[in-house]
This record gives sequence, C-alpha cells and structure tokens, in this order.
Amino acid sequence: MKIGYNEIMIASMYFDDIKDFINLEIGIKRFQGNMERFHFNPIPLNNYSRKLFPNIETFHIYNENDEIFHDGRIFKKIIWYKVSYSKYLQEKEQGICKNIEYTKEDRWKYGNTIPSEVKSLGDECFYNGYELTTMNIPSSIIEIGYECFYYCTSLTTINIPSSIIKIGNESFKECKSLTSMNIENLQFISEERIFMNEPVLISCEIPHNLQIINGKNIEKKDINEFIIPSSITKLGDHCFSRCSSLKSINIPSSVSKLRDWCFSGCYSSTSINIPTSINKIEGYCFTVCTSLKSINIPSSITSFGKSCFYKCGCEDELKKNKRIPKYCFE
Repeated sequence: MKIGYNEIMIASMYFDDIKDFINLEIGIKRFQGNMERFHFNPIPLNNYSRKLFPNIETFHIYNENDEIFHDGRIFKKIIWYKVSYSKYLQEKEQGICKNIEYTKEDRWKYGNTIPSEVKSLGDECFYNGYELTTMNIPSSIIEIGYECFYYCTSLTTINIPSSIIKIGNESFKECKSLTSMNIENLQFISEERIFMNEPVLISCEIPHNLQIINGKNIEKKDINEFIIPSSITKLGDHCFSRCSSLKSINIPSSVSKLRDWCFSGCYSSTSINIPTSINKIEGYCFTVCTSLKSINIPSSITSFGKSCFYKCGCEDELKKNKRIPKYCFE
C-alpha cells in the first residue's frame, strides 16, 4: 500500500513537535510541501514555526499561553483549552470555544440554569446553593468539579447523565436533604463510593442521607468483600479509606495505579493481591492496615509514595524487600 499526500497529512496532524514536521519533509522528498497544505495549525506555533505553515486560515489555540497570530490570512479562531462561560460569551463573535466551564462566578452572574454550550461544572460551582431543590444536569456535561454542590442543603434529587466521566471529591458533601439520585453511568469509584450494579449502596459516606438511586430504594450496608469489575481503570484518592470491615479485595489488571490513601485504615484487611498491571503506589496507600499479614509487590511497581506502608501489619516483612524505600515506612 502506497501512502499518499492526504494520508500523510492526516497522520502528521498528530505530531507533537515542529521538528517532526521538518524531519518528514527532509527525510521523504515526495512529502515536501506537507506543511503548506494545512489550512489550520495542528500544533501550537511561535514566530519561527508560523512561517512554515503559510496557508493557515483557521487558527487553533490549544493552551492559554499559546502565541496568537493576527495576520490577514487568519479569519477564525478555535480555542481548545478550558474557558469560563463568561469568557466564551466575550469570545464567541471572534472564535469557537470547545471546552466551556460553568464557574461559580458564572453561576453568581447568570443563575442556576446550566447553559447548553457548557461542557463542565467548575470547582465549587453551586457551593452553598441553599435555594436548589432539584438539579437536572444536561448531557452536554462531562465533568463535575471539586465540591461542586457542597452545602446545597435543600437539594433533594439530582440527575447525573451517562456523559459524566469525572465527579470531583466532596461534590455532594453536606447535601443533607439529598435522598435520590439518577445515575445513568454507574462506573464510578470515588471517595463518595457511588458504585453499584444493583440497588445496594456499599459503605456510602457521601451524601449521608441518600436513599434512592435510579428510582429504587437502596440498602446501605457495611462492606467486608468487594470485587472491582474489569471496566474500572482508576481508583480515586481515599477510595476505600477507613473501610474498617473490608477483609478482602481483588484489584483487576485494568488498574495501573493505586492513588493516595486508597486503602488507608482498612483495619480488617488481611491480604491484598496487587496485579502486575500496577506500576505505582502513591502516598499513604496502605497506611494503618494493621491486620494485613501479607502483600505481594510485583516487579512492575517502579514508584512508591511517602508512608505508603506506615504502620502496616506486614511492615517487618516488607522492610526486607530492598526495592521499597525507607520513607515508605515513616
């Protein structure tokens, strides 16, 4: 199969550096002029690289600090980095914003209705929104920020669409009236531990008064065994922290990293199997796991966080492993 001009242009759109574009044209003569075919900049530009893309008509701004050119050949801008809704309203006549965030300042100015153009809810966006009783998050939203609905004390129901890929820590903390949630995508493991396949909420800490998920009554029960499905690729900070009755857990090979405080304070855990897919154990991960008798440390792990095995039940055994730094036990 012979690669033509169109194919190489499409492939070069994913280059990270101007040197890659230059090397392509120097190394393969028949692809000389590839950069001249672009009518947009596939990478951020400076004064030097701008000259190598002479036919740009649409200018893409990938990062907030990118250098922007206003020469006569450019007639449209596309902004890819996260901008507030207020800035979007200022910029929309001159360019297109691809990643619009509704910030707490936007909410103070424009109210509690989330505009359809918005892609994410910023940190503390609805913080102290005591007047909120219900919230329907539109499917355009993909991310809910840290403490987004903190202290929304009158909030009773909320709909979380399947478009959501991230819920920030303490998003619903102190939502004392929140008793019902509709979660279209249940593949969440976070500090709130809103993860379920059936209407049983296991070790729910936040929000405390939650009673209904997807229209079904839920049963809150302590946890002593937990099987993480293979669809999960990330365990968040404090994910199983203080699950004092947790005795066993199976970590699937889909997970590559154990985050800060992930299993800290799991006093009843006696053994945990770490798969070879794990390459990093972050700080305080197994601290104060006092009943832990054994833990395998696969050779795939190349990074250990501070105090990750502090006051761990098998601390003496782990200290014999020369790969584990001393600061892991301090």
